[in-house]
Amino acid sequence: MYDYYLGGKDNFPADRAAAEKVLEIVPQVPFMVRENRAFLGRAVRFLRAQGITQFLDIGTGLPTQENVHQLAGEEAKVVYVDNDPQVLAHARALLQDRPHVRIIDGDLREPERLLADAGEHLDLSRPVAVLMVAIVHFIQDDPRPIMATLTSAMAPGSFMALSHACKDIRPEIAPGVERVYQEASAPFTARGSAEIIALFDGLDLVEPGMVNLPEWRPEDPDHVPFRDSPPYFLCGVARKPAR
Repeated sequence: MYDYYLGGKDNFPADRAAAEKVLEIVPQVPFMVRENRAFLGRAVRFLRAQGITQFLDIGTGLPTQENVHQLAGEEAKVVYVDNDPQVLAHARALLQDRPHVRIIDGDLREPERLLADAGEHLDLSRPVAVLMVAIVHFIQDDPRPIMATLTSAMAPGSFMALSHACKDIRPEIAPGVERVYQEASAPFTARGSAEIIALFDGLDLVEPGMVNLPEWRPEDPDHVPFRDSPPYFLCGVARKPAR
């Protein structure tokens, strides 16, 4: 469905049908998906500027343009995590000649195993960037224990980049979108801004804090699209301090 929103071809009739149902409820979804991808790019470039050379991308999805390993550079180590067999097969075929990049079969709902597998390639005693872009809203239960496990495993100086669907402005549309995803075997849970900012507990948000997707460090601050649009998607990047 995400690929369909982006105008890609790696999707099936059932994906397209479900995506069209979502678009009937929230026509802005393609804009949000593009902005979500743009946020990922800006975040990775920001993290590289902070000296981060290790990236753990959880819920990577099908490879597309400007992937994390391309943005981070040849010297960076990248571990992609997904549990979709098609994603794993496709990504492994594309990444087989890149020794600094790995794709592992992992599930955010099992953070201890995920971290153990990622630790075979990344040195988790050193700073790492944990990327969770448009993935936590697929966790139906309270995600805070998962986030606490990940945060506690991050070395001081590590960063977390996160984006999440928000229901503050129009909470009445959330049940319809959630129902479509449930029927598509991808349970989805939109959350309020207070619930989303709680996912950063134990970390210090960097400027500009948690904001709507286009407002996070735009490359051209004078041309932020939909500056006053409802925050259907919120995002932020936070650093683990030395305490």
